[in-house]
Amino acid sequence: MNWMRDPTAETSPVKRARLTPPHTLEGLTIALFDIGKARSDEFLNQVEKRFTERGLKVRRYAKPTNAKVAPVAVMQKVADEADVVLIGLSD
Repeated sequence: MNWMRDPTAETSPVKRARLTPPHTLEGLTIALFDIGKARSDEFLNQVEKRFTERGLKVRRYAKPTNAKVAPVAVMQKVADEADVVLIGLSD
């Protein structure tokens, strides 16, 4: 079984079984999540452009700052509105 470490800021990390990735992105809503790091928005702009050129549905989300955990309301909105998430990291 594949395991994935939960990347949230929990005080004791939780291991969760990895979900099987979708076979296609067609018909799914893709969340592009900006964590607030320098230039991650530039990366996500290019990803969004490529996805929309292929006719894929994209929604954008962002943390208010890279120094804090995303607010529960933002995370809930992503969970409610998107099928898959791509997180824009940098460094």
